[in-house]
Amino acid sequence: MRSAIRLGLILLGLLGSLVLLLQLRQENVRLRGVVYDPPVPAADFSLVRADGTVFRLSEQRGKIVLLFFGYTFCPDVCPTTLGDVRLALDRLKEAERERVQVVFVSVDPERDTPQRIQQYVEHFSPTFIGLSGSEETLTPIWKAYQVTRIVEKTTSAAGYLVTHSAYLYLIDPEGYLRVIFPFGTAPDDIAYDIRYILSKSAKK
Repeated sequence: MRSAIRLGLILLGLLGSLVLLLQLRQENVRLRGVVYDPPVPAADFSLVRADGTVFRLSEQRGKIVLLFFGYTFCPDVCPTTLGDVRLALDRLKEAERERVQVVFVSVDPERDTPQRIQQYVEHFSPTFIGLSGSEETLTPIWKAYQVTRIVEKTTSAAGYLVTHSAYLYLIDPEGYLRVIFPFGTAPDDIAYDIRYILSKSAKK
């Protein structure tokens, strides 16, 4: 009798796991970016902003954070991505935009001061936050998000370029990494996933 009960409990647990897995797969089909399955906690970090205040990722709970790593001397990838993000936000309702925070973290601390990077992102939107710091401060953040960066000397006036990974990370309102958008993801797809995750978060 006890063996039958134990077997029944095991089967019930397996059934519950199967239902959860099916739900996750169904949600992943609905999302258009590359999905974290399961979602993982986003590594917390803090950096000093241009105005002297401290930005802490963990204090953004309740909002979606769109996190991108780049630099102000970037000739193509960074301005294209930030422009696409701005277009994606333009597709949202005002109430939805208020629940999204865009954060741009430097991979070029030698040239990107907090003031310079903030001025740079404000060309795309005054609501965007630009962050930088010393290489010592930024290195563990890059590692936590598996950011690659290679400094390449050039003969241009800039002196060098930084080749870097170009993923846009979506962190959900509960602080979990949910989606990665590769470079070139359409603004419509970014907006769609933002809207979808906000709608799910509102129901919790």
